[in-house]
Amino acid sequence: MDLFSVISLLGGLALFLYGMRLMGEGLEKLASHRLENILARLTGKLSHGVLLGAAVTAIIQSSSATTVMVVGFVNSGIMTLKQAVGVIMGANIGTTMTSWIFSMAGIESDTFWVKMLKPTSFAPIVAMIGIILFMTAKDNAKKIYIGNICLGFGILMYGMENMSKSMAPLAESEAFAGVLTAVSNPIFGIIVGMLFTAIIQSSSASVGILQALCLSGTVSFASVIPIVLGQNIGTCATALLSSVGASKNGKRASMIHLYFNLIGTVVFVGVFYTANLFFDFRFLHLAATPVAVAIIHSIFNVGCTAVLYPFANQVVSLAEKTIRDDCRSPANLQAGMKV
Repeated sequence: MDLFSVISLLGGLALFLYGMRLMGEGLEKLASHRLENILARLTGKLSHGVLLGAAVTAIIQSSSATTVMVVGFVNSGIMTLKQAVGVIMGANIGTTMTSWIFSMAGIESDTFWVKMLKPTSFAPIVAMIGIILFMTAKDNAKKIYIGNICLGFGILMYGMENMSKSMAPLAESEAFAGVLTAVSNPIFGIIVGMLFTAIIQSSSASVGILQALCLSGTVSFASVIPIVLGQNIGTCATALLSSVGASKNGKRASMIHLYFNLIGTVVFVGVFYTANLFFDFRFLHLAATPVAVAIIHSIFNVGCTAVLYPFANQVVSLAEKTIRDDCRSPANLQAGMKV
């Protein structure tokens, strides 16, 4: 991998991250007022909250954005912690939609319609529609937002294509193979995925980059699985940052997001790697594909929701115990004086 490949990789990463941000902001602005009303009103039942969180995140393509909105609603008193936990669980399911869209980049076929399913095939068309809408919008905010969404999608897909092409030479690199062998250590892999995702502030972008890397055919399942687990923890950084300066309940909402992914990771690691000791999963040494990354991402997030769904109240209690009420608050002091 030479200097020009590194430059191409960095350029692809820049386009990918910018496209992701442009598309996400367009989607969020297009439906922001509707989302606020829906999230605040339709979370009476835990199951409704999960479905709503999944749908909203699938639309705006960002679990971080959904969780940040939830932190804001809890902070302002519009939503309770019990309502928030369902939406946060659903947000983790909804974010898997992005990885499935990116996974289509690895489709190989000579059939016209199958070729058109590849994002790199229809992304230029979507981008052209976006620039036409943006250039002709004038003062029409709705057209501007839709144009940004289309442009963002086209830009991020070009970025992903650049990254995958620039990393193709790594398939023959012994040094890179050594790095991936180190990442196959579960703990190290989780830390790498967590830190990288926390830095770029998007699990969707982080998973997309991992899928682009898998197109080179050099990344094994042993490396992919722990990195995906770490990515789900790293995405909590955005919500934690958004809770700085928030009320106690606002901070608790961000902690619910963190605990959901931490507990899910611990359970997944315990079950999966214990089973591996007895059954020796040989597929761990095989090269992972973008589709495989999407499957792993989905299994983890859907599995976490299924496991923790019955314990939603306990997760809320854990967050309340972590962020305790101030014993010296005026209300508590007054209650103590009465006693």
